[in-house]
Amino acid sequence: MTPPENIAVIGAGSWGTALAKLLGDKGFSVDLWAHRPDHVAGLLRDRENTAYLPGFPLPATVHPTADLPQAVSGKAVVVMVVPSHVYREVFTLLAPHLSSNAAIISATKGVENETLLTMNQVMVEVLGKENPGFKGQLGVLAGPSFAKEVAAGIPTAVTVAAPTMEGAKFFQDIFHTERFRVYAGTDVIGMELGGALKNIVAIAAGICDGLGYGTNTRAALITRGLAEITRLGVAMGANPLTFSGLAGMGDLVLTCTGDLSRNRQVGLKLGQGKTLQQILAEMKMVAEGIKTTRSAMALAKKIGVEMPILEQVYAMIYEDKPCGEAVQSLLSRDQKEEIAEG
Repeated sequence: MTPPENIAVIGAGSWGTALAKLLGDKGFSVDLWAHRPDHVAGLLRDRENTAYLPGFPLPATVHPTADLPQAVSGKAVVVMVVPSHVYREVFTLLAPHLSSNAAIISATKGVENETLLTMNQVMVEVLGKENPGFKGQLGVLAGPSFAKEVAAGIPTAVTVAAPTMEGAKFFQDIFHTERFRVYAGTDVIGMELGGALKNIVAIAAGICDGLGYGTNTRAALITRGLAEITRLGVAMGANPLTFSGLAGMGDLVLTCTGDLSRNRQVGLKLGQGKTLQQILAEMKMVAEGIKTTRSAMALAKKIGVEMPILEQVYAMIYEDKPCGEAVQSLLSRDQKEEIAEG
């Protein structure tokens, strides 16, 4: 694959802006699409995303736009960074304007509620209807990467995946910098599930912190949460080793422990007694784990995988189960063998 000169980043939240800045600093010409014209006007005026990533000036190589067809038309690489609940809608609008040989990489972590499809699977389905002549490359980007730290140039390691190693290495070369180390692989479904499901465990970790539990509890939760993620992932065809890597354990630890984690913050406030409605009203950015909890619960039931932490997070979010009761439900489960029984 020939290295691109022009890249489109679709989604101007904190993560999309951080990736656009990274690529722009690397020398690419980047069209950064935001769906609200007033947001674009602010980006153009301030040369900074004051709403979602303040304090980090955009390089001159980043060009904000609200024109979706123009943003993707003729681009060799398109980076999808819109929230999972609008992913299909946005991708359906842009799909007819994609070059037939474009390389599209998803940096969104989630599972669609209605279809239980990952973002890569959504792209495959939409392209089949809206751009049947598409013969380009699809991929995913995952791993422990808070937008603010990436924008600040703090050393970060992530991973990309595509169906072929050639495709994965193409994406690896696009994103790799001296401060942003990129690994490559081919386990697309494993990396997507790791990135999506860790947000649910992060909500649980925040709840435990909000209840005043200690680091013993958090360590147990992270470990058993990883076991649940791995069980579901393997049942869906993923490589179990993926979940010990950056898209699995790496992202899980970051999201369960970092103060910049929106999902952990949701859990923290739930544990402190706030309602979900109060929490959402206070948030400017999306906590993907809330919607992913619903998708993952349906997936686990459909496939027949036991996921007790997921079940209790679902009960707390969607059935108003008191947090203390949910923890007690987990602790009172029948005793298990750690490796064999899960």
